[in-house]
Amino acid sequence: MIPVLDLRQARRTALGAQGLARQRPARPVTAGRAGRTFEQLRLLQIDSMNVLARSHYLPLFSRLGPYDTSILDRMASRGPRRMVEYWAHEASYVRPDLFADLRAWQRRTWPTAARLDPGLVEEVAGKIMALLESGPPLTSRQVSAELGYGPTAEPAGWGWNWNLVKRVLEDLFASGQLGAAGRTSQFERLYAPVADVHPLGAAALAEADPAEALQRLTAHAAEALGVATAAGLADYFRLPVRDTAGAAERLVRSGELEKVRVPGWADTVFLHPGSPRPRRAVGRALLSPFDSMVFERRRLEALFGFRYRLEVYTPPAARRYGYYVLPFLLGEQFAARVDLKADRSAGVLLVQAAHAEPDAPAGTAVELAGELARMAEWLGLAGVMVRPAGNLAGPLKLAVDRE
Repeated sequence: MIPVLDLRQARRTALGAQGLARQRPARPVTAGRAGRTFEQLRLLQIDSMNVLARSHYLPLFSRLGPYDTSILDRMASRGPRRMVEYWAHEASYVRPDLFADLRAWQRRTWPTAARLDPGLVEEVAGKIMALLESGPPLTSRQVSAELGYGPTAEPAGWGWNWNLVKRVLEDLFASGQLGAAGRTSQFERLYAPVADVHPLGAAALAEADPAEALQRLTAHAAEALGVATAAGLADYFRLPVRDTAGAAERLVRSGELEKVRVPGWADTVFLHPGSPRPRRAVGRALLSPFDSMVFERRRLEALFGFRYRLEVYTPPAARRYGYYVLPFLLGEQFAARVDLKADRSAGVLLVQAAHAEPDAPAGTAVELAGELARMAEWLGLAGVMVRPAGNLAGPLKLAVDRE
C-alpha cells in the first residue's frame, strides 16, 4: 500500500523543505545563516530584470528578512566561493558541488555554432581562452575590445543583440569551460576560466558519469522540494522528465525516496523521507517570480490552488494582475499577489496593483502591509505607496497608512 499524504501535509512539507514554514529569525542575518539557506535551496535563479531588486537577492529576504546583500556578492565573487554561476533552472547561482553533475546534463544550445562557420568559432574560442587564461576576468565588451571585434561583428537576423564574441563566450560558459568571477555594477558577467573560479580548481572540470549525476541531481531536487512529481523534480534543474522519473524510481528502490499518494494528484508523487514535516506553517513572505518555491507552476497550483503566471511579456492591455507580480504567502496559503516596483527616484515601494485570493484570510491586508514596509526598508526606500488597482488596494492602503 502506498501511504497517503493529505494536501495540507503536502503543503507544509513543501514549505518546510523550502525554508518557508517558520517565522523568520529576529536576529541580524549572518553570513553563515545566509550560506545555510542557500545550501538548503541549492540554487538562486538569476534574471536581468531590476524592477524591484535583482531576483537572486529576493529568496533570502523571503526566508530570512532584511539582510546585507553584499553577503551574497561575496559568496559569488570571493574565494573559496560558496556559489558559482551555471545553467540550472535557467541561469543560476548553484552550489559548487553540483557543477559537474549539472554540466553532465547541460543541454542548452545557442544558435552560435549552427549559424557560424565552425572554423571561425574554434578560432575565436581559442583566442578567448588564451586571453582569459593569461589575464584578469573580463566582460563580453572588454573581451571584444581586447580581441578587436566590434559590436556589429555578428551574422544578421537572429535574436538578442549578441556579437560574435558574446555568442562564443556563451558557448564556452554553457560547456563549462568558462565561469563567472563576479558581476560588474551593471550586472555584466566577468568571464574567467572555471579552474580559476571554482573552489576545486581544475578538478572541477572532471567529467561526471551522466547516470550517477542524474541520480544525485534528482535526490537534491527531492530534498529541496520535499514532495513533488517527476515533472517537478525534473524542473528544478531543468532535467529531462522521463530520465528523472527513472532516477526517482531507482531512488525509491534504494530507500532514498518514498512514493506517496496525494489526493487529487493523478501522477506519482515522491517524498524525501528526510524532509521536515511541520505541524503548522506560520511563515509570511513575498516571493520573487523566480523563487524556487514557485518554479513549477503546475505543482504550485496542485499544492495551493494558486494559478500564477508572469505577465512581463504579456501586452499591457491583456495583463490580469500586472507587470512584475509577487505572490504573497501567508501561513500555508497564497493569500494575495502584488505588482511591485521600486520607484527609486521617488524613494517609495510602489504597489501598482494588489489582488486578494478568493479564500484570503481577513487579516491579509494588515499582514501584507507589514511585509511591504519591511521590504521597503530593506531596499532603502522611505515608504510604501499603493495605487487604486485591484480588489485589495483599498484595504491595503488603509493598512499601509497605519503602519
